[in-house]
Amino acid sequence: MHNALRVVEEVIGEVLKPAEGKNPHAQALAALGASKGGKARAQKLSAKRRKDIARKAAQPRWNKEKN
Repeated sequence: MHNALRVVEEVIGEVLKPAEGKNPHAQALAALGASKGGKARAQKLSAKRRKDIARKAAQPRWNKEKN
């Protein structure tokens, strides 16, 4: 069981600290996938689609009323 955690730590180059009450092995595997996920998704999206997503995310910030 500890081998999985050790392997993931070697791959990502950092020591993972498990959160209280959570499975450290599941957290290690999730961290490994998360480090790849955003980059892989960005590569699959077209430039137009990335721009649309960014515009949709920015719109609420731009439309906020200033206090």
